Amino acid sequence: MTRRAGWWWSVAALLLGAPGVADPQARGNQAVEAAAVSAIGITVGDLDRSVAFFTQVLSFEKTSEIEVDGPAYERLTGIFGVRIRIARLKLGEERLELSQYLAPEGRPIPVDSRSNDRWFQHVAIVVRDMDQAYSLLRQHQVRFASTGPQLLPDSNPNAGGIRAFYFKDPDGHNLEVIWFPKGKGDPRWQRPADRLFLGIDHTAIVVRDTEASLRFYRDGLGFQVGGSSRNYGTEQEHLNNVEGASLLITGLRAGTGPGVEFLQYLTPSDGRPYPADARPNDLLHWQTIVRLPAGEALNLVASSGVINVSRGVALVADSLLGNRRGVIVRDPDGHAVLLTAP
Repeated sequence: MTRRAGWWWSVAALLLGAPGVADPQARGNQAVEAAAVSAIGITVGDLDRSVAFFTQVLSFEKTSEIEVDGPAYERLTGIFGVRIRIARLKLGEERLELSQYLAPEGRPIPVDSRSNDRWFQHVAIVVRDMDQAYSLLRQHQVRFASTGPQLLPDSNPNAGGIRAFYFKDPDGHNLEVIWFPKGKGDPRWQRPADRLFLGIDHTAIVVRDTEASLRFYRDGLGFQVGGSSRNYGTEQEHLNNVEGASLLITGLRAGTGPGVEFLQYLTPSDGRPYPADARPNDLLHWQTIVRLPAGEALNLVASSGVINVSRGVALVADSLLGNRRGVIVRDPDGHAVLLTAP
């Protein structure tokens, strides 16, 4: 077994407390906590503009902001001379982390990006009323990614009755508003609420090979598969704005936080790969922030065959993040995952 093929087994052993790897007695017989998605990170071009968009249009609450630089963040991001403004936003129980790189600035999102390109990622924001949400987005003149709100057909038993719409933030990041009918989605989305925007259900990423991605997220990081479906037809094509779109969709969840949803395009198969030279200061950069209960896992992943963005495990200490160790790695398709531990 090569290091690249086997890192996930060793990390899983640490998370699950396998004998000889992570001795429960050494942890004082404490229960092993599953990995958690603590936030979804997005690199933005103008933090003030993005905060205004998410708070004024989508009802997020800004909870904190810091400005950071120094060797720890150079090590974490893999970028020399870095200086970053970071804002943490909250909607319901979920959080976004917006980062503006004051230095050095990165590149914009490619203008010809499509929903089946493998750098595609979005967050799905749950709404109480789709018609009201769509009307509000139209009032704020958001850029469309979908043709319009789509009602997924009952012929798809796992997704039938769900309504969804893709649009873009000021930088061109894809976002989704989604409405779940009774019996679909997390039961908490059915609770009576005065708010229009309720929380983040999941972040979706385009993958080339579902099985390879499962080895990373399920076998390596301890995510649990919640279900899968095959989505196709005119509604799905117009939601993604990709003609002939046929997708294998697989949903996973960690212990807490938003889920991660794989979008594998069965057709068309011409989606472009994640740019090999992408860096965290580029605006196409998203990072799923995953908190691990075992700090040893960070060192294991960083020293394995997994592609690192970071220059090794970094120790950061600030008012927003607290004291934590972190390393940014890429999944099999290039999507960034920030792994953190106390």
